[in-house]
Amino acid sequence: MFDPIIIFYLIILLFSVIIHELSHGYVANSLGDPTAKYAGRLTLNPLPHLDIFGSVLLPILLFISTGGSFVFGWAKPVPVNPYNFRDQTWGELKVSIAGPLSNLLLAVFFGLLIRFIPQEFFATLSGSKLGEIFLLVVRLNIMLAVFNLIPIPPLDGSWIFFKFLPDSFQKARAFISQYGIIILMFLLFSGLLDWVNYLVAYLVRLITGI
Repeated sequence: MFDPIIIFYLIILLFSVIIHELSHGYVANSLGDPTAKYAGRLTLNPLPHLDIFGSVLLPILLFISTGGSFVFGWAKPVPVNPYNFRDQTWGELKVSIAGPLSNLLLAVFFGLLIRFIPQEFFATLSGSKLGEIFLLVVRLNIMLAVFNLIPIPPLDGSWIFFKFLPDSFQKARAFISQYGIIILMFLLFSGLLDWVNYLVAYLVRLITGI
């Protein structure tokens, strides 16, 4: 039987990954690259950002296979042309960090609301459901932030990792770039990324106090 909570997961996940991609685009635009702007990707409208596999199929598959303990997804990456950056040294790094940082800030914002607003307030508004939704926002956004920092393409962590990778490791970079998505799928479904759940749970407790 279809579990309606999947819909809540998908809606929160979708807008979280959209904000993630918007952050990349806005930072790139602020650095002098209007590519995302001209492509119509600096918008909260989900349609230009939707990736059928990354935004819908993969999250549902992960939700079902893990019993909801691990859900991840992505939107279409915003187009970026680093040659337009005014900051050629650190521009790509700034754009890469912007996505995970936006998810972390979302998690902190909603987590602090949970920590400092009395639970009776949430109960009065919506029968305690609002607090549960806020907690879901925190959990999913922390998971997005942590997971995206893993240094495997196409995740943002790979660009951060490559920035500091010595030139002598360019062959390794080419290999990881070519087979990154295969490596990532293997890690996802092999259980080798279970540590992400423990780190996410710890950060959720740290921020919310729950």
